[in-house]
Amino acid sequence: MAKQQYTKDDIRRIVKEENVNFLRLMFTDLFGTIKNVEVPVSQLDKLLDNKLMFDGSSIDGFVRIEESDMYLYPDLSTWLIMPWNTEHGKIARIICEVYTTDKKPFAGDPRNNLIRVLNDMRDAGYTAFNCGTEPEFFLFKMNDKGEPTTELNDKGSYFDLSPMDLGENCRRDIALELERLGFNVEASHHEVAPGQHEIDFKYADALSAADHIQTFKLVVKTIARKYNLWATFMPKPLNGVNGSGMHVNMSLFHDKGNAFYDPEEKDELQLSPDAYHFLGGLMKHARSYTAVTNPTVNSYKRLVPGYEAPVYVAWSASNRSPMIRIPSARGLSTRLELRSVDASTNPYLAFAAVLEAGLDGIKNNIEPPKSVDRNIYVMDEDERHAAGIVDLPSTLHNALKEFQTDPTMKKALGPHIYQSFLEAKRLEWASYRQQVSEWERDQYMELY
Repeated sequence: MAKQQYTKDDIRRIVKEENVNFLRLMFTDLFGTIKNVEVPVSQLDKLLDNKLMFDGSSIDGFVRIEESDMYLYPDLSTWLIMPWNTEHGKIARIICEVYTTDKKPFAGDPRNNLIRVLNDMRDAGYTAFNCGTEPEFFLFKMNDKGEPTTELNDKGSYFDLSPMDLGENCRRDIALELERLGFNVEASHHEVAPGQHEIDFKYADALSAADHIQTFKLVVKTIARKYNLWATFMPKPLNGVNGSGMHVNMSLFHDKGNAFYDPEEKDELQLSPDAYHFLGGLMKHARSYTAVTNPTVNSYKRLVPGYEAPVYVAWSASNRSPMIRIPSARGLSTRLELRSVDASTNPYLAFAAVLEAGLDGIKNNIEPPKSVDRNIYVMDEDERHAAGIVDLPSTLHNALKEFQTDPTMKKALGPHIYQSFLEAKRLEWASYRQQVSEWERDQYMELY
């Protein structure tokens, strides 16, 4: 999805030529939920002059009610006319950054925070942090009230075709819609679990990649509803089958090209010292940034043995069981693949967290442990301990304990978001911990 550089006059011209009647101003809250303010096109000049306000106190993790007034500053490069025609004219989407009343970037805006971390990256001598994601999702049937059920739309498995994959037409329409919006769709297929799907699109710089994920989720959910299906990116909606992840492929660039690739390096993988140190940072901070990349109680139902999701902090270039894999492509495509992330994460916060972890590795010359080139799932605890392999956190509670003791995560999120995130997730865990589940009643009601 190529980034367009529009001017204010370009936007005004397009609005007239395309009969745009409404503007959907999008931003993202603390939890990664897309928020939008829709205004008539008569407010266009006010928007372009950075004078459009909204009530920030109504948004999770933003500000208190006595500090509610906020401004929406449009990023003109995100201008997009949505392909869903309405009888009242076309709707254009534009992603905005949140600013305070004194015209400064609001520290509680996840997108602003990622911009800040990317600026720190440039100060360290790098030009870009590219991310390519592989988001998975489930399609469930809806009931007569338009609510999701737990009934799957198919019984297919990995790469199955019709008639087994009844979601194929829906998935195809999603891919076509994404291409109409400018996405470069690279793959679209059924995943391992029944009702589970994956659509991959081309990598981009981290800020654009986070924007694309948010747009992608909106498109997937919108098209699914046209098929009377409910799309969910919930990490583990069903027992006994694979959960949904969002692998993140990442690479750091400088003025000479891909900073992770060094063809002159004697290392057989042709990885540069920067690549190894970035990897070392990802390994060192893995247990703490997991709170950000896997931010829900449900996330940890996916991170269990037996369902292909990584469970252990390890890396390899030759097998897929560790948390980080080094794909075989080299040159500009040299990258690290973080396999633990799921799509319930806020992409702006996730990219900021892993980038800060990697930069810490480069700054402090952190060496990663040796690669693990055998199936970790068949190793016993003693073998894992001897290889220096530790587990990822088993619950959100454990991940938060690691998160709150890691200064690099506070730096990655900034004091405002760090504190708001920690408080909100503690409340989420406390609420979950107090619930009595059907499993507990089944296990204990008659026994005790």
